[in-house]
Amino acid sequence: MADGLENALLRRWYGGHAPGVSLRAVAAVYGGLMRLRRWAYRVGLRRVSHLPAPVLVVGNRTVGGAGKTPLVIALVEALRARGWRPGVVSRGFGRSLREPLDVRADIAASAVGDEPLLVHLTTGAPVRVDADRTAAARHLIEAGCDLVIADDGLQHLRLGRRVEIEVQDARGLGNGFVMPAGPLREPVPARPADFLIVHGREAGEGEVPMRLNLGEARRAGQGSALPVGTHAAPADIAPSSRPLASFIGTPVHAVAGIGDPSRFFRALRDAGLAPVEHPFPDHHAFVAEDFAALTGAPILMTGKDAVKCRALDLPDAWEVPVRALLPEAAIDAIDHLLKTRTTDVDP
Repeated sequence: MADGLENALLRRWYGGHAPGVSLRAVAAVYGGLMRLRRWAYRVGLRRVSHLPAPVLVVGNRTVGGAGKTPLVIALVEALRARGWRPGVVSRGFGRSLREPLDVRADIAASAVGDEPLLVHLTTGAPVRVDADRTAAARHLIEAGCDLVIADDGLQHLRLGRRVEIEVQDARGLGNGFVMPAGPLREPVPARPADFLIVHGREAGEGEVPMRLNLGEARRAGQGSALPVGTHAAPADIAPSSRPLASFIGTPVHAVAGIGDPSRFFRALRDAGLAPVEHPFPDHHAFVAEDFAALTGAPILMTGKDAVKCRALDLPDAWEVPVRALLPEAAIDAIDHLLKTRTTDVDP
């Protein structure tokens, strides 16, 4: 039932099926409330928290994933190379532990959320999960970070931000309606984000192109608490990594529990593979039974999914990491704006 409702909404949001009158009526009310909320922050009826270090917000206007996590990882690495000491704050969607936590390599994805754990394992940067992202940002600053990157924070208006980055995938903003008539989380504000980063389509004027490249496959799900990015594996299993091209010409199962699973499947096909596709809901909590029927061929999965399978006994499962690539000029522009803008932007 839930899958049927989701598919029906997606057809209206992205597939050219016009939303009905009732959906548009609910969307009009919801959109009005979101406009009122933003206005309350803008005029001071609701308080924006301004922090002693710059905050860089990375988010999207639509429901679901749009490639934010690979971009956050790329920004952490690129800005750290330019002298910053970045930390990342996240709500930790779907996590079982509700208290604020510093993400550690030995903690389960279910406790802190798959995306925060992936960011920490990949970059080694401090990551704090907290429903109160302002408190999380203060915690990181007190711990020595001089830059806070907020993963998925465009609509978290209480958190003051020095720079905003919006991410769009090939689907763009869909039909342009707010929920439930369309995919927008709120009406598009009058002030655009400082940078609009797009992937899966040609970048237009004023947009920054981003490529998502697949890396070398690495062992996943070997019952180990080792970080996904390591190349360790049990002694009787070799190799611990394989070029993606080594899977060409053989059957493979492809598993993806991300915002748009078709993006991962399409990337595998573009790399010359012929995957049998197994889409799961975004942030799906994998259990061994999910893989019981996936036999007779290697299993390829995203890094976001692999961090949730570290305790499962999956002898022929492979993580295919995704790396976001941005023009150096765009990184330089983000770095420059962080260093020269002295006040937070208006809501």
